[in-house]
Amino acid sequence: MKIIDFLKEGAIIPDLKSTDKEGVIEELVALLEKGGEVTDKEKIVEIILEREKLGSTGIGQGIAVPHAKTDQVREIVIAFGLSQKGVNFESLDEELVYIIFLVLAPVEATGVHLKVLAKIARLLKDKVFRNSLKACEREARAIFQVIKEEDEKNP
Repeated sequence: MKIIDFLKEGAIIPDLKSTDKEGVIEELVALLEKGGEVTDKEKIVEIILEREKLGSTGIGQGIAVPHAKTDQVREIVIAFGLSQKGVNFESLDEELVYIIFLVLAPVEATGVHLKVLAKIARLLKDKVFRNSLKACEREARAIFQVIKEEDEKNP
């Protein structure tokens, strides 16, 4: 399984404008809506924020992986955002977040959903990979290429 199977180059924001959790989620979902991946942005934002109430998906080391299962998608969809300023995501380590993978999965896709989340977490454990993403300032194509290369090295 590869992250790039679910992430399109057009679903990458290399310079998020928002500096808070809700704003970042809205930016990423709006991008998915613009790309035709989702149709009801408000409902999806609401679902993700409800998931966040269970516990922050800011997992530490400058990373957040907001995610939700929804009937609004037929297959797993990923959006990626890079913040240059940092986002208060109420992370477990209380540090700002710079790297955000937003994952939406169909309600019935529990197994695949968990595998995608695990793959993202596994890739992001690598500090070199995280730094490579951060170094791709304002270049969606470069970010996509870094993710693709890391994805292929780590099946």
